[in-house]
Amino acid sequence: MSWTTPPLLRGLLDDAAVFPPAATPLPDAVRDHGGHRSSWYAGCVGPLLVPAASVAELIAVLTDEQSRTAVPSAAALDVVLVSRPGSDPAVLAAGLHVLRDEVGIHVVGVELGWEHGWRDLGLEDVAVVLEVPRGPDQAVAVADVRTAVGEGRPVLAKFRTGATPTWEWPDATELGAFLLLVAGLQVPFKLTGGLHHAVRGTYDVAGVAEENHGVLNVLLATAVALEDAGPEEIAAVLEVTDGGALAELVGAWTTARTADVRRAFTAYGCCTVTDPIGELAGLGLLPRPDEGPR
Repeated sequence: MSWTTPPLLRGLLDDAAVFPPAATPLPDAVRDHGGHRSSWYAGCVGPLLVPAASVAELIAVLTDEQSRTAVPSAAALDVVLVSRPGSDPAVLAAGLHVLRDEVGIHVVGVELGWEHGWRDLGLEDVAVVLEVPRGPDQAVAVADVRTAVGEGRPVLAKFRTGATPTWEWPDATELGAFLLLVAGLQVPFKLTGGLHHAVRGTYDVAGVAEENHGVLNVLLATAVALEDAGPEEIAAVLEVTDGGALAELVGAWTTARTADVRRAFTAYGCCTVTDPIGELAGLGLLPRPDEGPR
């Protein structure tokens, strides 16, 4: 039996299991990703995010798996190669070149930190996601992405919503300003880091209580930003902690409004995709198998 994934959630969560805080070993991440892609919530899950420096390991993992099962996979593994800001983008370009002819692996995109020379990396035939910085260069980076989109290139902006040792957690004002910026320029975007839950709140992250933004908050804030709301209203939406209220508002969207929001907010990387999926199902936005196909 199959279950239809609501358009709101289709391909919303990229599998970032190998990245912190989960930091799942690549062999386990590949195996688990196969489980996600064959599950009742498969329609919610996008490609596996793989560090650009792990290309050789990825090939070895898949080769070992095929050798062990003696049955080649019927479908290629969809992956996105990721190079964190500050890393050498040449490693990503080299990894992409290696994987272009690799049977069983389909590179559906690359992610790297925005810099002025990104167009010189030979990425013309692949979807590109550019992680934008903070500060005055953010507007420059997003405008550059807008130019690339206008040229017909499949390019997205990316913003980090979770804290790292070198990146403080962006509060509702800062995240809201980013959403307002990309909405105003009609730049599609992804998010990464910190969106482990459906609703804004304080959660345990690797044993530490941390503030997390909620994916439902971001979806609703994106809709509000697309309607030319002010920064205060957008920030207020990002701070709502009533999951039932958020689910009711988002669940009442028209097909057209849902499509507009998802064209803008295309996906986000999540290291434990079952966490938000379980919460979204609990809020009635994603039917479980025991509820019957829809």
